[in-house]
Amino acid sequence: MTHLSEKTQMLDSLFSHSPVLPLLNIERLEDVLPLADALAEGGITTLEITLRTALGIDAIALLRSQRPALMVGAGTVLAAKQFEAVLAAGAQFVVTPGCTDELLQCGLEAAVPLLPGIATASELMSAYRLGYRRFKLFPAQILGGVGLLRAFAGPFRDVRFCPTGGVSQANLAEYLALPNVMAVGGSWVAPAELIAQQRWGEITALARAAGQVGSA
Repeated sequence: MTHLSEKTQMLDSLFSHSPVLPLLNIERLEDVLPLADALAEGGITTLEITLRTALGIDAIALLRSQRPALMVGAGTVLAAKQFEAVLAAGAQFVVTPGCTDELLQCGLEAAVPLLPGIATASELMSAYRLGYRRFKLFPAQILGGVGLLRAFAGPFRDVRFCPTGGVSQANLAEYLALPNVMAVGGSWVAPAELIAQQRWGEITALARAAGQVGSA
């Protein structure tokens, strides 16, 4: 079993290379490879495929098979059965919108890192007790955004976050400037309408713009 401290290091390494995590909702399987290629051309090589659509698991398996150089994670994982399914598909990390005892236990047992979602200090502390030190803050902007993250920095000095929910190109730099933010996630890098219209060049441009902020 991989220890949680090792998985924390895995997440830190992962996001040090790619601090902008696009959240991708796949409606057509034929979009997966050109979408990933468009993002990679713009400098984003770590992707979160959500399970908000029925094609999420198939998309993960396709990417792991056809684009092995990319880092592919699974998002919107809500239960242990989904956790097991995304691991079988080859997901290299798992992200949840919230944390339950069941999912936290899955994260302890899995070989790949879990980034559990939290919205409160109490939720954070429940996972912290088990050894988790890296979290998704969701929905970040509604909860207080940058202000909440600054407040969390006081009592939780060894914790870092990936805020999602309301993060955009407009506030990206403000989030990434915080010492306790390791990455940000959002769908603005690959909007649904651009994917539906297969406007890959525009997605590449959005990825490049986000990456320039992330590396500043």
